[in-house]
Amino acid sequence: MGFLDELRNSSAFQGALGQLEAAVLPVVLNEVFGQGGQGGLNNIVAKLEQAGFGAQVKSWLGNGQNLPISAEQLREVLGSDTVKQLAARYNIPVDQLSKGLAEQLPLAVDHASPDGKLPHTA
Repeated sequence: MGFLDELRNSSAFQGALGQLEAAVLPVVLNEVFGQGGQGGLNNIVAKLEQAGFGAQVKSWLGNGQNLPISAEQLREVLGSDTVKQLAARYNIPVDQLSKGLAEQLPLAVDHASPDGKLPHTA
């Protein structure tokens, strides 16, 4: 194992990488969930419902517990190529980006729908 491998595997490097990704993730989320290439939350919600994830979406819009969606399921709905392009643009591993999006989407929908419905501009 070379110096770069040791550095890459060090906890300090991993911590710094995690902080960088944590700083970049909100920008990516805004692009995906905002009015960017995916058409905003309303469009993503519609795609999810069409793909058979209506129960998850309903839980996010309601007041109860949010049902999860997996990174793989979300990547399938958003399009694997789209997620790969975003990951490449922001230099984040695809799996890590997918996981972050899957964790944040229920929260974003829940936050944007305090009365149980997304506004038309979401």
